[in-house]
Amino acid sequence: MKKNIILIGMMGSGKTTVGAALAEKLTDFQYIDIDSEIEKSTQKKISEIFLKHGEPYFRMLETEKIKKFCIGENKIISAGGGAFENEDNRKIMLSNGHVIYLKATPDEIYNRIKNEVHRPLLKKNFSLEKIEFIMKNREKNYKKAHFTIDTTGKTPYNIVEEIIGVLHD
Repeated sequence: MKKNIILIGMMGSGKTTVGAALAEKLTDFQYIDIDSEIEKSTQKKISEIFLKHGEPYFRMLETEKIKKFCIGENKIISAGGGAFENEDNRKIMLSNGHVIYLKATPDEIYNRIKNEVHRPLLKKNFSLEKIEFIMKNREKNYKKAHFTIDTTGKTPYNIVEEIIGVLHD
């Protein structure tokens, strides 16, 4: 099982937590969080980039990082919730790794992120309906992933085991 493992899905679906846990288990893989890499290179929080420069600028930075980190293999990459909406990003990810869509119910996502303040797309009108709206718009692209794993009600350990299982089949 070489290649990269690329985690996609909505904010709060478990990409960062599961990615880090997966890297602990698969020690020959390097864990990369695209949002963290953007924050490191710009010295700004994602919410600050959205506020000062807008979403299109952020998406440009995101694509740069995806191009940079999807090359090669043995990486576990956590992509931002909207990264897979971009056709170029999708092509790069699908051709350079096993893309796994971490899916959770809108209720589960709402409960996981309701107390977080750093989610730029939820700054205004944060609600279950907003999450459902975003999910509905992204679902057609998320379904293009190689694998889908439902994270609802599961521990990171259970999800990691499930990922390893689908990759070894």
